[in-house]
Amino acid sequence: METREPTTLYVQDDARPGLDDDAERMLHPDEARQRILARVTPLPSESVRLRDAAWRVLARDLIAGEDHPPFPAATMDGYAVIADDPSPWREIVGRQTAGTVEDIEIGLGVAAWITTGAPVPDGADAVVPVENTELADEHVVIHQEHVSPGENIRPVGVDLAKGSVVLKAGSIIGGAEIGLLAGLGVDPVEVNRRPRVSVLSTGNELVEPDERPGPGQIRDSNRYSLVAALQEAGAEVVWAGHGPDDADALRAALVERIAESDVVITSGGVSMGDLDLIKPLLAELAEVHFRRVFMKPGKPFNFATCGETLIFSLPGNPVSALVGFEVFLRPALKSMMGAAEIDRPRVPVRVEHAVRPSDRIEMQRAAVRVGEDGRLTAATTGPQASSRLASLVGANALLLVPPGGEELPSGSTLEAMLTGPLVAEAT
Repeated sequence: METREPTTLYVQDDARPGLDDDAERMLHPDEARQRILARVTPLPSESVRLRDAAWRVLARDLIAGEDHPPFPAATMDGYAVIADDPSPWREIVGRQTAGTVEDIEIGLGVAAWITTGAPVPDGADAVVPVENTELADEHVVIHQEHVSPGENIRPVGVDLAKGSVVLKAGSIIGGAEIGLLAGLGVDPVEVNRRPRVSVLSTGNELVEPDERPGPGQIRDSNRYSLVAALQEAGAEVVWAGHGPDDADALRAALVERIAESDVVITSGGVSMGDLDLIKPLLAELAEVHFRRVFMKPGKPFNFATCGETLIFSLPGNPVSALVGFEVFLRPALKSMMGAAEIDRPRVPVRVEHAVRPSDRIEMQRAAVRVGEDGRLTAATTGPQASSRLASLVGANALLLVPPGGEELPSGSTLEAMLTGPLVAEAT
């Protein structure tokens, strides 16, 4: 396993403040994203067994070392024949099944029974499907009027030719890709290492989900939501815990997590209150690149670095945290893993109701569907308060609403970031 060098913590002093010159400037989401991606360091590759490679990112181009299939193979059960043989009656001279090579040679007036996937016997250049034949003692009668050379035969290398690029570096290894790798005998597989991520939720008001909240307390949902989002993105969660509103305890937790992680995510403590301790601690321990983003929800969003460790401090409101993850963290994690595609798809949609803009770019949670006319339609999932986690349940998109004062009428076209699969409208 790769050993991570200890991170030298950045301690603020008068000669080297822990903030970029314009860290306090509110950034457009596109500029914030650019700042993040500019500081992403690709992770090294590692070799894993094929059974552990699902949903990992391929580290280098995969070149086929052999033809696939390596022999001409039947694509149907039937009889191997010579296509131009004029006789409808053929003597059956053998049986060729998948997984074996029988000593059979096909000439005029003869045929061999063959199963799907079996090697085509020497001399044969076509396979007649069994449903187009009739058995007659030791012979087969071909009822198909015309048989073409190559019919129902998969040629050598037709699926994959030796020397061809099978998969490009940066490909996500899903079910089909696993099948290709297995078929070519690629085991182990060279993949990019997954980011090691720590998640720290903060606040004296938080208790565990299995605890009964006391007066003024709530259960910690952010940490569990973020861990699930990290797992879906392909990251490795190495630690997830809770920190109180205590500067010394939070400082100790951050120092430890920064030293052992590629990415540290905190939630809460980034606003303007007396107990919002993450902001000053980041200025002390790391270099802060920005603190606010011109978007809703999720305006308070701190991004900092300490060595090569990326530190994302998300708001405490659960929707703000998850929207910030989708817009900024997920692309950064995919980039660290070397994925060829790091962004969710963005598509134009027709909104089914009037939409009232806010003073910032707003990411409204929406359900996008394929309409009867084939166009994509969108409807928001109800009240859009940043504390209302239920607005993300059933949503498969974030609707990007530009700032403005005038209401957008029903039927307007907006851009949507798809976060889940599309569904067709019920008829």
